[in-house]
Amino acid sequence: MKPKCKILIIAGSDSSGGAGVQADIKTATALGGYAMTAITSITAQNTTGVKSVFPINSKEVEKQIIYTCKDIKPDVVKIGMIYSKQVAISIFKSLKKLKIKKIILDPVMVAKGGANLINSSAIKTLKSKLIKQTFLITPNIPEAEVLSGIKINTLDDAKTAGKILLKLGTKNVLIKGGHQNSKLVKDIYLNRREMIVFKNKRIKTRNTHGTGCTLSSAITTFLSCGKPLKISCDLGIKYVNQAIKSNLNYGKGHGPINHLNSIRMKRKFK
Repeated sequence: MKPKCKILIIAGSDSSGGAGVQADIKTATALGGYAMTAITSITAQNTTGVKSVFPINSKEVEKQIIYTCKDIKPDVVKIGMIYSKQVAISIFKSLKKLKIKKIILDPVMVAKGGANLINSSAIKTLKSKLIKQTFLITPNIPEAEVLSGIKINTLDDAKTAGKILLKLGTKNVLIKGGHQNSKLVKDIYLNRREMIVFKNKRIKTRNTHGTGCTLSSAITTFLSCGKPLKISCDLGIKYVNQAIKSNLNYGKGHGPINHLNSIRMKRKFK
């Protein structure tokens, strides 16, 4: 299969392969995209938690972005784990210089096991600079609370938070509802013209490591391959749900999802 589109992923590495750049590459490849990367940090982690985080020098992050895009221009850029203010500024300057229009930001803040993956100064830079560049931002509820400054307990709270994020400069918002304690997962998509709630039955499993990274990368891939944003969000959510249903059950903690659920082998191998 020949890749149909090109994406650049700016994110951290997950040594266990379930989240971060590893999940992003798997997702893009499984959905027909060609993935390039700029690594912002290296983590030592497994399904039970994060052991350590080693940040990459901000100048090296900038070089990865500039040098890669000068040769192969991406259709869409996805930003995941940033970690530091210096890296956030480098990303902002690099993408502005390259005049990339379609940027999807997944504001990764906390790992599934509870480890912090961004510092407070980086969050401020993300709010004041990076969000203004984005075509879509995809926070989960805790991340939306940090960015909007309000507590989210209800669907109306989430809508209010989304409107605050739009005022910060992003063009579209998708607030993921996975942290809600309900039978249905309600993901809220909104911009200045419309609002949609994607409703899906909650899948009972502890193996959800990397769902946020996977969703944003799936949306990025669908968008870069020519799908409208609203449809890309819907297809991305469906892809993640199918990946969760596989229930790989790898590891002793929060196991990964199955990024290959979209692939069907045409030949049988012995």
